[in-house]
Formats: sequence, C-alpha cells, structure tokens
Amino acid sequence: METLKPKIGLSAATFLVVSVIIGSGVFKKIAPMAQELGSSWLIILCWLVAGLISLAGALSTAEMVSMFPNSGGEYFYFQKVYGRFFSFLYGWSSFAVIKTAAISALAYIFAQSLNSLIPLPTLGSDESFMGIALFQNLSIKLLASVLIILLTLLNYRGVQFAEKLSSLLTYLMLFCILSFLIVGFFSGKGSTQNLTTTSLVSSHPVPQGWNLLKALFIASLGAFWGYEGWNNIAYIGEEVKNPKKILPLALGGGTIIVIVAYVLLNTLFVYILPIDFFIELNATPNKIAAVEVAGKISGTLGMTLIAGLILVTTMNSTNSSILMSARILYAMARDKMFFSKAASVHPKYNTPDIALFIQAFWAIILVFTGTFDQLTDMLVFASFLFYGSTALGVIIMRVKHPQMERAYKVIGYPFVPAIFCLFCVSLFISTIINQPLEAIWGISLMATGIPVYYWLRKKHQAPPLN
Repeated sequence: METLKPKIGLSAATFLVVSVIIGSGVFKKIAPMAQELGSSWLIILCWLVAGLISLAGALSTAEMVSMFPNSGGEYFYFQKVYGRFFSFLYGWSSFAVIKTAAISALAYIFAQSLNSLIPLPTLGSDESFMGIALFQNLSIKLLASVLIILLTLLNYRGVQFAEKLSSLLTYLMLFCILSFLIVGFFSGKGSTQNLTTTSLVSSHPVPQGWNLLKALFIASLGAFWGYEGWNNIAYIGEEVKNPKKILPLALGGGTIIVIVAYVLLNTLFVYILPIDFFIELNATPNKIAAVEVAGKISGTLGMTLIAGLILVTTMNSTNSSILMSARILYAMARDKMFFSKAASVHPKYNTPDIALFIQAFWAIILVFTGTFDQLTDMLVFASFLFYGSTALGVIIMRVKHPQMERAYKVIGYPFVPAIFCLFCVSLFISTIINQPLEAIWGISLMATGIPVYYWLRKKHQAPPLN
C-alpha cells in the first residue's frame, strides 16, 4: 500500500498551525460576543482567557503527538488510550461535523467577504425546516461551495504545493494584520474610553452574577471558534520531518502567535468603535466587524483592504483545514474503520485523493444546512468533548505508562491538562443548557457513527471493542 511521505519542516509546520487557526472568527465574532457581554473589556478578557485555555489544550495535545506521531492525530492515539470504538467515534464526528463544519464555515465567511467587495446577486429564500434554511443566502453558499471544490483540487495535486501556498498566504496575512494594527492604533480615530465603557442599550445590560457566567460561556463559543484548529497539525504527523520534536514546537509556538494577534485585534476593534456599534451590527449577519472598523479608520479604501485581508485569511485557513483534516479519513480507512476507498493514495501526487473528495462533498452539504454561527457553535460544542479527552488521556498515559518515551512533556502537569479537561466538561454542559438546538444537532451527527461502526466491524470482522 502506498504511504504518505515526510516533507514538512518546523517553519512550515508552525505556519500551518497559524494558517489553520486565523481564519474568520477574529474578524466577525465580536458582534455576537458584544450582544452577550455588553462590555468592551469583557470581550478582550474573553479572547485572552480562551487563548490561554486553547494553549493549555495545545500543550496537552503536544505531549500526545510526541508519543504517537501519525496521520489521523487524535484518531490514532485515542486507540491507544480509549480503544477502537471511542477512536472511531472521534474520527466519524470529525467527518460528520467537527472538521467538515470548520471547512464549511470558513468557506462561508470567505464568500461573505467577497460579497462585501463585489456584491453577489440576491438569490434564495428564508424558508426553513427544523431550523435549517437550505436556500437562505444562496449566492453566498454557492460561492463557498466553489471555493471548497477548487481548494480540494489544489490539495489533490500535492501536499508540498498546498503547504507552500499556505506559507506564502500566512506571511502576507501576518504582514497585513501588523499593518492594520499599526495604522489603527495611530490613526487618532479611536478612544481609550471605548475600552472601558459598557452598553447604553437598555436591552443589553452587562450581565451580573450567574447571568454573567452564563454569558461568558456563550460568548466563549465565538472566541473558541476563532482558536479552532490548533490541533490540526497532528493529522499530518507522517508527513512531518522529525515529528516527535517538530510537532510540539509547532503547536505551542503557532498558538502563542495567534493569541497575541487576536488580543491586539479585538483591542483595536473596541478602541475604534464603541460596544453598542457591535451590538447593532449583530443584527446584520452579512456585515463583518473588522471591515466596519477599517471603514472608520480610512473609509472605503480601508474597508476594501480589510475585506481583501479576510479573503486571504479565510482562503488560507480553508486550504490548511482541507489539507490536514482529510488525513483523518485516510487513517480510518487504512484501519478498515471507514469506507475502504478513502485509504487510497494517489500514485503520482502522493495525496489521500478519495478522502479529500469525500470530505469536500460533505462540507458542501453542511454549507447548505447551517448559517455561519450555527455551524461554528455546533463544531465548538462537539470538538471540545474530544479535546478534553486528549487532556485526560495525557493523565491516563502518565499513570499507566510512565516509562513510555515522551519527546515533550506538558508544562505544569498535572494542573494544565486537568484545568483544560474541567473547562471542556463545563463548556459541553453549558452549551446543552444554553444552546440546545446546536447541541442536539451536534450530538445527532456524532451518534450517526454508532451504526456505521458496528456495520464496518461486522463487514471487516474488526477486533472486539476495547
């Protein structure tokens, strides 16, 4: 059987981490977060805390991937910790909602950004069934689908070309973000008072007591969507040179770069415009907060440049997500835990070709079944169940196999993985209570994997559950 070859070094791996994280959330999610929190400084705090928690998750993941560098990431090392069934459930959930929904949401915001530059024809209707409006914003959904198809074809042609494109776009993206921050903070258009003011709209006061904790959890879904993807680099473990050393460095370093960028960007947003502006903006879902901030700084030119930046970041993040996430399906199929054709490796391009096309097909289906915010809240809810399992797995492996080689050990053990694990449980429960529709859809999509598992197990006479 053809196997994937190691081709990716440290700098490329770090840039892949950065590129897959910085996509759309940081430019758009401030509006729904403002509506929940009603306070500028709480928004900044939310992004900082979410970043530190994500870093704790990244460091915990780094220990696991240093022990088990392989295509499939969590899917591979969950087998070692929890057995085949839980590992399959993670892989299926990634296919059904977590990774494919991330691709869908990123492509969706790319289409929204292009729409802000070049207005698309108004197509579709708002009619819905069971909360799903298939034909709402139809022109944007069609464009998002085209992007998914084109980037899938690009990744089909080879990981090195796709990785080089990602590195080039990441350099351009970081340069543009730095330029935006410098111009914004020195423009004289903002006010430091905006950083501490709260909403003056009576319908959106700053929550107090238990309601504040509830609002922080709901708002954190937006922030965590912004940080979603820090674990993706583990999926291409077989294609990274010296993975036991490079993967942990790329995970930690890349996540820290993103935290700094996100906190500074959100500070700039609330420095330029007051909190009530973002609350009002939340009522117009096709407008993007960063574009409006750029318009305040330098008018139409600024809006055009930032819309262009978002096009670059979302295209880059979509490309990196497609590149890395398809490796989960490939790893599952290789273990006879997914449709067997997904184990195909193209003889010329050395890419998991069939897995890429299966992933693209389902991502396009998800584009049509949910709006941007529905998709992202659904995937954050689902993904943190498994992120917490990784952190718990670090503790389990330390207890059961203390002598196993670890090229990297998580800083602050056992507190870092334990705190991250407890937060994941809290976020999971909070979403069920506060956003039951997203929780039901997420759980339902994950549960579809149970009959598939038993069917595949029977078909291939897989080893018994363990």
